[in-house]
Amino acid sequence: MDDLTGFQRDLLYVIAGANQPSGQDVKEEIEQYYSDEINHGRLYPNLDTVVNKGLVEKGQLDRRTNYYAITKDGEEAIEDRRAWESQYIE
Repeated sequence: MDDLTGFQRDLLYVIAGANQPSGQDVKEEIEQYYSDEINHGRLYPNLDTVVNKGLVEKGQLDRRTNYYAITKDGEEAIEDRRAWESQYIE
């Protein structure tokens, strides 16, 4: 996870906390945190990055809608990150 941007890490956490969210679901959730509109040109390339790294799985809900789900590698990356952070934050 050390090679992800902060935005990509945030996407990973949002996906891990949801049950197969669509891209639109992820967008809405991340916009709440960032308090700003996230455009498609930022969102989807970053989703593709976490998919290509094997941290997230991308599937199809219907012909127009994809879902995203955390993978085992993604869960392990989050666990490793939280363990590393806990050294510095109680």
